[in-house]
Amino acid sequence: MNRPIDNQHVIEIKPLPSPRDVKTRLPISDEVSELVFQTRQAIRNILHGRDMDRLIVIVGPCSIHDPDAAYEYADRLKPVADAVRDKLLIVMRTYFEKPRTTVGWKGLINDPHLDGTCDIAQGIQLARTILLNINGKGLPCATELLDPVTPQYIADLLSWTAIGARTTESQIHREMASGLSMPVGFKNGTEGSLQVAINAMITSRSPHHFVGVNADGITSIIKTTGNPDHHIVLRGGGGRTNYSVEDIARAEAAVASEGLARGVMVDCSHDNSGKNHQRQVEVAGEVLKQFQQGRRSIMGLMLESHLQGGRQSWDPNKALTYGMSITDSCLGWSDTEALLYGMAESLTTRPV
Repeated sequence: MNRPIDNQHVIEIKPLPSPRDVKTRLPISDEVSELVFQTRQAIRNILHGRDMDRLIVIVGPCSIHDPDAAYEYADRLKPVADAVRDKLLIVMRTYFEKPRTTVGWKGLINDPHLDGTCDIAQGIQLARTILLNINGKGLPCATELLDPVTPQYIADLLSWTAIGARTTESQIHREMASGLSMPVGFKNGTEGSLQVAINAMITSRSPHHFVGVNADGITSIIKTTGNPDHHIVLRGGGGRTNYSVEDIARAEAAVASEGLARGVMVDCSHDNSGKNHQRQVEVAGEVLKQFQQGRRSIMGLMLESHLQGGRQSWDPNKALTYGMSITDSCLGWSDTEALLYGMAESLTTRPV
């Protein structure tokens, strides 16, 4: 007697369209491809010390849940990015996957309709559409890659990516990063540990073999060369900050063996801001001051910002306020614009 022993807690298994099918329907243009290529190279130049004067700023919504608001944000950010490009390399946050400590909305790819239906096939296509449109405005994009299958669908449209605090210790994500074509930032652990991020950097620079999917969606063995373009992201942890002079010096020493000229980025949100979105301005000011005083290992900053400041709770039965985050609290646009221009002005007068 053969008893049913497989998939006892699975309700449905539904095939996704292959990455090749999605990319065929939503192809990358030559102009967008060139923007991604040039931005990745510019980030590498900063990371490896070939460009020592500019800072990278990854800025935008904690997560994208409304394409129209994302496009409006991009339209506002683009002229600022152009105006400060000699001092700041601005890349827009376009985060579609959200790791949850317990449960909650998992991001646009997982639940694009914000109603619990979890139409992932539509979410993937919507995410790719948003990336095509924002890149098409001349604004490069960054995200956090969470599901190891996701890069097959959207990685060609990303100039930078993060491996988050909850997944930096994951062997699967380290292997995935070893094959990514863009620079990767590894966040320190949720409790503040630098070592998990250092271990991730060491692992991702090495070749790996692992199970993944190919362009046709077929389960495959993926063989990688290792990714030399990686760095640490300090985001605080365990209720403590880690952007002080001592903290950044410690991180600089920790990544010194990686041979990176500028291996430290600071996330101004999360524990570094005490989850108070307004304090991101204070954190950014302190980090910028250290860079001005000669801490050349600092390569850039991350800021969570949206059209409206703060956050709102997501409820599938409740109307949402336009342009306000449904995940982490974000700086409002006016504060963001002033901060970016102020940073660029400060770098213009930075002591040699």
